[in-house]
Amino acid sequence: MAKKEVKAMTKAQLMAHLSEKTGIAKKDVVALWEELTALAYKEAKKEKGFTLPGLGKIIVVKRKARTARNPQTGEPIRVPARKALKFRIAKQAKDAIVGVKK
Repeated sequence: MAKKEVKAMTKAQLMAHLSEKTGIAKKDVVALWEELTALAYKEAKKEKGFTLPGLGKIIVVKRKARTARNPQTGEPIRVPARKALKFRIAKQAKDAIVGVKK
Protein backbone atom coordinates (compact mmCIF):
# COMPACT_ATOMS: atom_id res chain seq x y z
CA MET A 1 0.00 0.00 0.00
CA ALA A 2 1.54 3.31 -1.12
CA LYS A 3 1.69 6.24 1.27
CA LYS A 4 -0.32 9.29 0.30
CA GLU A 5 1.96 12.28 -0.18
CA VAL A 6 1.02 15.16 2.10
CA LYS A 7 1.99 18.60 0.84
CA ALA A 8 2.49 21.72 2.92
CA MET A 9 0.07 24.59 2.59
CA THR A 10 1.20 27.09 -0.06
CA LYS A 11 1.43 30.82 0.59
CA ALA A 12 -1.65 31.43 -1.57
CA GLN A 13 -3.63 28.80 0.36
CA LEU A 14 -2.47 30.28 3.67
CA MET A 15 -3.46 33.81 2.64
CA ALA A 16 -6.87 32.59 1.41
CA HIS A 17 -7.47 30.69 4.66
CA LEU A 18 -6.52 33.68 6.84
CA SER A 19 -8.68 35.98 4.73
CA GLU A 20 -11.68 33.65 5.03
CA LYS A 21 -11.29 33.07 8.79
CA THR A 22 -10.76 36.73 9.71
CA GLY A 23 -13.06 38.38 7.18
CA ILE A 24 -10.22 40.64 6.06
CA ALA A 25 -9.66 41.22 2.33
CA LYS A 26 -7.04 38.90 0.84
CA LYS A 27 -4.87 41.81 -0.38
CA ASP A 28 -4.83 43.22 3.17
CA VAL A 29 -3.83 39.83 4.59
CA VAL A 30 -1.00 39.62 2.03
CA ALA A 31 0.17 43.16 2.92
CA LEU A 32 0.11 42.30 6.63
CA TRP A 33 2.04 39.08 6.02
CA GLU A 34 4.69 40.87 3.95
CA GLU A 35 5.10 43.55 6.63
CA LEU A 36 5.38 40.90 9.36
CA THR A 37 8.01 39.06 7.31
CA ALA A 38 10.03 42.23 6.70
CA LEU A 39 9.87 43.07 10.41
CA ALA A 40 11.02 39.54 11.32
CA TYR A 41 14.03 39.82 8.98
CA LYS A 42 14.98 43.23 10.38
CA GLU A 43 14.56 42.26 14.05
CA ALA A 44 16.26 38.85 13.67
CA LYS A 45 19.49 40.66 12.73
CA LYS A 46 19.57 42.18 16.19
CA GLU A 47 21.05 40.17 19.06
CA LYS A 48 17.68 39.59 20.72
CA GLY A 49 16.13 37.90 17.66
CA PHE A 50 12.46 37.99 16.66
CA THR A 51 9.74 36.27 18.66
CA LEU A 52 6.41 35.21 17.24
CA PRO A 53 4.43 34.60 20.47
CA GLY A 54 3.03 31.10 20.66
CA LEU A 55 5.04 29.92 17.64
CA GLY A 56 8.74 30.45 18.20
CA LYS A 57 11.79 32.67 17.91
CA ILE A 58 14.20 33.38 15.05
CA ILE A 59 17.75 33.97 16.26
CA VAL A 60 21.17 34.45 14.67
CA VAL A 61 23.87 32.15 16.03
CA LYS A 62 27.61 32.47 15.52
CA ARG A 63 29.28 29.26 14.41
CA LYS A 64 32.98 28.83 15.14
CA ALA A 65 35.56 27.99 12.50
CA ARG A 66 36.14 24.25 12.30
CA THR A 67 37.83 21.50 10.35
CA ALA A 68 35.60 19.20 8.29
CA ARG A 69 36.28 16.36 5.86
CA ASN A 70 35.58 16.11 2.16
CA PRO A 71 33.38 12.98 1.96
CA GLN A 72 34.77 11.98 -1.48
CA THR A 73 38.48 12.30 -0.74
CA GLY A 74 38.62 12.30 3.06
CA GLU A 75 40.79 15.41 2.83
CA PRO A 76 40.45 17.89 5.73
CA ILE A 77 38.80 21.20 4.82
CA ARG A 78 38.84 24.42 6.83
CA VAL A 79 35.29 25.78 7.33
CA PRO A 80 35.35 29.48 8.31
CA ALA A 81 33.33 31.02 11.13
CA ARG A 82 29.92 32.26 10.03
CA LYS A 83 26.48 33.34 11.13
CA ALA A 84 23.49 31.02 10.81
CA LEU A 85 19.78 31.24 11.55
CA LYS A 86 17.92 29.08 14.04
CA PHE A 87 14.23 28.84 14.76
CA ARG A 88 13.42 27.81 18.31
CA ILE A 89 9.94 26.36 18.66
CA ALA A 90 7.90 27.82 21.52
CA LYS A 91 6.92 25.41 24.29
CA GLN A 92 3.27 26.26 23.68
CA ALA A 93 3.55 25.19 20.01
CA LYS A 94 5.45 22.03 20.88
CA ASP A 95 2.88 21.02 23.49
CA ALA A 96 -0.02 21.70 21.09
CA ILE A 97 1.50 19.67 18.24
CA VAL A 98 3.48 16.89 19.92
CA GLY A 99 1.59 16.70 23.18
CA VAL A 100 2.58 17.15 26.78
CA LYS A 101 4.83 14.55 28.45
CA LYS A 102 3.35 13.02 31.57
